[in-house]
Amino acid sequence: MNKAFVRESDDGPTRCPQCGTAGIAVRGETLAAQISVTARQRVSDAAFFCGHESCLVVYFDAFGGTVLRDEFATPIAGKDWNAPLCACFGLTRDDVEADVAEGGVTRTKAAVLRAQSDEARCQTRAPNGQSCLSAVQGYYLKCRNG
Repeated sequence: MNKAFVRESDDGPTRCPQCGTAGIAVRGETLAAQISVTARQRVSDAAFFCGHESCLVVYFDAFGGTVLRDEFATPIAGKDWNAPLCACFGLTRDDVEADVAEGGVTRTKAAVLRAQSDEARCQTRAPNGQSCLSAVQGYYLKCRNG
């Protein structure tokens, strides 16, 4: 069949309107915990987190609604270098770097174990609504491997 008559799929990722990065779907409970009521009214329940570090958009939806990083009083994990890697338990890049410098994994391992426990509140504490495990482990390996 001629491709001119075939409709393109809409099943691809929803992309940030500013930078084009594929968004990470977030739940309403994440939005409610992270942004003001006023900002919450600008994005639909089907909103996305833009994880591109230099992009000014934090949340967006398919209808053009956005919430920008200057609306946040604190650094945003996944976007700001000085934000904790783990939003639930406060593990920072400095903590991971200290573990690597000491030749151990004390702080990093403790955060990973807590992140895997029932104590974790990723849906409401993390701006992207996701666990920090991959970010923590990835940063540890990056530091260790130079």
